[in-house]
Amino acid sequence: MHGTDIPPGAPLRAPDGAQDAALLAAYAGGDGRAARALVARHLPRVLGLARRLLGDAAEAEDVAQEAMLRLWRIAPQWRAEQARVSTWLYRVTVNLCTDRLRRRRTAVGGAATGEALPEPADERPGALATLIASDRVAALEAALALLPERQRQAVVLRHLEGLSNPEIAEVMDTGVEAVESLIARGRRMLAARLAPRREDLGYDDDRP
Repeated sequence: MHGTDIPPGAPLRAPDGAQDAALLAAYAGGDGRAARALVARHLPRVLGLARRLLGDAAEAEDVAQEAMLRLWRIAPQWRAEQARVSTWLYRVTVNLCTDRLRRRRTAVGGAATGEALPEPADERPGALATLIASDRVAALEAALALLPERQRQAVVLRHLEGLSNPEIAEVMDTGVEAVESLIARGRRMLAARLAPRREDLGYDDDRP
């Protein structure tokens, strides 16, 4: 799966929904080329999302494989009017990652890192956009790992995967207003955590 890797900071729009539905129908009819096309279109996104949510490359590969397997299983019953393939895969990936994170918490007997941390004071809103646009991806992802789980999901889906708020609401099975709140709180927490490192990260906190 390493050959399908994508840069960790690159926002990507989901492929065309009608083409995906046609490819999935072709796969259900026995067309192996359709399966390969779907893998090429979606696996990099699924794998990148899982890596950002889990912070573990090996676990992310397991999740990505399981998400694609579930797509193959559901292919014969797929109804294009019910959901987009991309949205369905994002939802499955988020749910699989959530399950793994819960098992981690159970194993260590406590909350995941960042879940119980207090809400930080508001910081300049340009900090997140500045870092995403830069090559300091490692610092950003380290800060993302400290966000509460739902905030991390919303921020990653919005700012790194490029989904719209309504799309995120569908993936996360919540309302658009809840998504907006999660993103806003996540951005503030990221800005607060990254602010002490602004000099060594090489960004100016006064930039818009």
